[in-house]
Amino acid sequence: MITVIAAAIMELIDTSIVNVALSHMSGNLGATLEDTSWVITAYAIANVIIIPITSFLSGKLGRRNYYIGSVILFTVFSFLCGQAVNIWMLVACRFFQGMGGGALLSVSAAIVYELFPKEKQNVASALFGVGIFVGPTIGPTLGGFITDNYSWPWIFYINVPIGIAVAIICSRLLGEPPIKPTIGRIDWTGILLLAVGVGSLQTVLERGQTDDWFSATYIVILTALAAFGLSFFIYWELKVKSPVVNLRVLKSKNLSIAALLTFVSGIGLFSSVFLTPVFAQRLLNFTPTQTGLLLLPGAIFAIMGLLITARLLQRGIPPVVMITAGMILFIAFTWQMAKLDLDAGSGDFYGPLILRAIGIAIITVPLSTLAVSGLEPKDMPQGTALNNMMRQLGGSFGIAMVNTYLTRRNAIHRTDLVANITPGDPLVTQRLANYTHYFVDKGSTPLDAQHQALGLLDAGIVRQSNALSFGDTYLLLGAIFLLSLPFLLLSSRRRTAKPTVALADH
Repeated sequence: MITVIAAAIMELIDTSIVNVALSHMSGNLGATLEDTSWVITAYAIANVIIIPITSFLSGKLGRRNYYIGSVILFTVFSFLCGQAVNIWMLVACRFFQGMGGGALLSVSAAIVYELFPKEKQNVASALFGVGIFVGPTIGPTLGGFITDNYSWPWIFYINVPIGIAVAIICSRLLGEPPIKPTIGRIDWTGILLLAVGVGSLQTVLERGQTDDWFSATYIVILTALAAFGLSFFIYWELKVKSPVVNLRVLKSKNLSIAALLTFVSGIGLFSSVFLTPVFAQRLLNFTPTQTGLLLLPGAIFAIMGLLITARLLQRGIPPVVMITAGMILFIAFTWQMAKLDLDAGSGDFYGPLILRAIGIAIITVPLSTLAVSGLEPKDMPQGTALNNMMRQLGGSFGIAMVNTYLTRRNAIHRTDLVANITPGDPLVTQRLANYTHYFVDKGSTPLDAQHQALGLLDAGIVRQSNALSFGDTYLLLGAIFLLSLPFLLLSSRRRTAKPTVALADH
């Protein structure tokens, strides 16, 4: 259990560990920051493509072979990422690393699920949930520490000894599941349509804002491919006898609702992990290590929240109640973060980020319970794989959404601020005079000092408009969570004799 949870945490850490090291990679490899962001995009695309078909691949190849093979693939390409001599070699290695990483998440969850008796499955889900939450959270902390004290290739090299240990231990201990799924003919058409549809959609979400959305020809082409691929994929999978992804499990109302809320939780989890480091580093000048440490206390509270949630579910507290409480805590986090300004220090982050951590932790286990509450045991692996894909897509959609919203709100706030700065305003006149005097004292000519003063005033406007934009974006995340709450009323209250929690959702 420790081995497979460690493997899952390793995979999840790699979703966010590179976030604070992009500028170092860019400089070292001689690439633009826009090109370097493909390091994140490639990994996410591979994850989203492979996760829905892990159940199929496990059945076709044998779970033991598929899992150990995926660990080896992940480990080898982690090493090759550190050896990359240019940005596109790194991007390609990250893609194949993500292909291996998809199994480390879903199959690890299924293995842990099997190890626990039915009466302990809530506890098992909570233990695995620790990895689900802690992985992306400590990724920036670990990445910041390594980048500040060593060099960026080591954020990949640290996977190598862990991957070797996991592969060796699993080769000795891991067996096949008690009930082997029946696998028919390989659905090559479904696999191709899924890869084209989801891969195109993921690329559009990740790269749209950077390349100004539909002004870029390749974004228009990929959007059309995503629409065609996913539409035809749904039609094909509902028609074919042995689909690679069994969409019929979505007939379960509880699974459909859980998938929607999992999508929303993915938006909250990944967007907040993205926004907070950017706010702290770009506007408050925190170092990568300082930025990473902001998220650490919340991770500790999340562990306690996950274990307490499991106990409450065992005592009969309905999942809907727990999910509602978690969403309210996340909304409170967004409200507190929206009030931070340019004078905020590290102490101002800890309280809101602890609320975020506990909120997401409380949501995680009950969503797993809700997702499988209406499924037959044979449908659980497929249903939970779909649910997991929704979390990853939610994260990609959320990051794309907040990037776009930040840019547009920043333009609006800048226009508003500039409109209130006029030459006749005594406060503006006094501020410019003070700045000019300062630069003259530093040795600038009066004319140069005036230009420098205007530049400094403009820099202040940029920082303030950015700060206001981040506040608006946090409020947007809170509004999305608030608007999703009514969907919980549609879930079935029917209880089964022995409620279970499926870990493979994660």
